[in-house]
Amino acid sequence: MADYNEKFYLVRSDILPEAMKKTIDAKELLERGKVESIFDAVQQVDLSRSAFYKYRDAVFPFQAMVKEQMITLFFHLEDRAGTLSNLLQTVADSGCNVLTIHQTIPLQGKANVTLSLNTTGLSGTIEQLLQKLHKLDFVDRVEILSSGA
Repeated sequence: MADYNEKFYLVRSDILPEAMKKTIDAKELLERGKVESIFDAVQQVDLSRSAFYKYRDAVFPFQAMVKEQMITLFFHLEDRAGTLSNLLQTVADSGCNVLTIHQTIPLQGKANVTLSLNTTGLSGTIEQLLQKLHKLDFVDRVEILSSGA
C-alpha cells in the first residue's frame, strides 16, 4: 500500500537492474495473454518468482504510467456530519471525477471509504492530492489501493 509521500522517478532502462527489466517483460506477457500464469511468465523471461513479486507493483513501462487515468483510494475517516461531503468536495476541487463510492457502516466512530477516481482533469500531481486529503482533520488514513486505466 502506498504512502502519501511516495515519489516516482523516470529512469532510463539501460541503468535498471536486470530483474526490474525482466519483471516488466513478465508483466507484459501476462497482460497480453501470452502466458497463463506468473510461473510461466517468469520462466519464459528467466526470472525468479520472488524477484517478480518484489518488483511487480513498483516498476512500470513509461507508456503505462502516461495512460493512467484512474485511481482507487482507501480512507479511514472519523464518523461525523459532513465528512463524506467534505471529502468529495476536496476531490472535486482537485479536478477529479468520482466514479464509485463505497462506505462501510461506522464502527466505534470510524468508517472506511473507498473512492475510484478519474484523474484526467487532476490539477497537480497525485502526491499533492494525497497530501491535501491527508491534511483533512477527519481523515485518519488515506492509501492508494490501485491505479491504472
